[in-house]
Amino acid sequence: MTAGFEERRFQTADGPRLEYRVYAAEGGERGSPVLCLHGLTRNVRDFEELAPRIAGLGRRVIVASQRGRGGSDPDPQAERYNPAVYTADMLALLDLLEAPRAVFVGTSMGGLMTMIAAATAPDRVAAAVLNDIGPEIDPAGLARIRGYAGRGASAATWREAAELTRAINAPAFPAQRDPAFWESFARKLFREAGPGQIVLDYDPAIARTVSEGSDSLVDLWPLFDALRPIPTLLVRGEITDVLMTSTLEEMRRRKPDLEVASVPDVGHAPFMTEPAAWRAVREFLSDSP
Repeated sequence: MTAGFEERRFQTADGPRLEYRVYAAEGGERGSPVLCLHGLTRNVRDFEELAPRIAGLGRRVIVASQRGRGGSDPDPQAERYNPAVYTADMLALLDLLEAPRAVFVGTSMGGLMTMIAAATAPDRVAAAVLNDIGPEIDPAGLARIRGYAGRGASAATWREAAELTRAINAPAFPAQRDPAFWESFARKLFREAGPGQIVLDYDPAIARTVSEGSDSLVDLWPLFDALRPIPTLLVRGEITDVLMTSTLEEMRRRKPDLEVASVPDVGHAPFMTEPAAWRAVREFLSDSP
């Protein structure tokens, strides 16, 4: 047990072992567990602040690093770096943990995984939180992601890693000027590979998902439509370059009961600990099975 969670590993069906954390529900479990799913280049550390808050609501929280990220094994077959494979891994993890249903909380790529789960195993999704993602991705945001994902970066010190993190992410957090915020952010993205060697904590091959010509991002509306009977909250950064206003409007048209929370002065993607985001998540979970 470390800092309120147990850290474990499990074997996927096709080989790679994945790291995951389980945060025990405080005061006993009250409702389905919550499965937190990170974005393209992230890992379990992305939810280090959010997961304990959710556990404090009486929910068991499960967070995993997808293959090729964090402490999870890289995949020797790069074609398996895709959201459909990741989703199958997570459903297997829920089976291992004897969790027939869960509330899926997905940031960016994790939101795509949530939609895939709703389409392929709807009985497993008790409720869903989509964090700054929809069935269409703004070309501007996709171009920005392609500009850094898989290209690698390294630093000699954590201060330098924080500066690199800020250089990439400052447009999404323009109000953040506290060096502590950026170092904390950097420690979610980077790891120490050796003395004076701080490197991004993922296999560069994961970027194939968003490479030019990728078919992973085509016609996702049928996946979103699978969420129609499932209680869903959409968290959106007000200055996001990924989730277009037109996409949001169409999501609302197709699913009139979609709950939406807007996070001021934040782009892609909120950490969901921002006051507006956390208030919406807390209230949504209080009403979720």
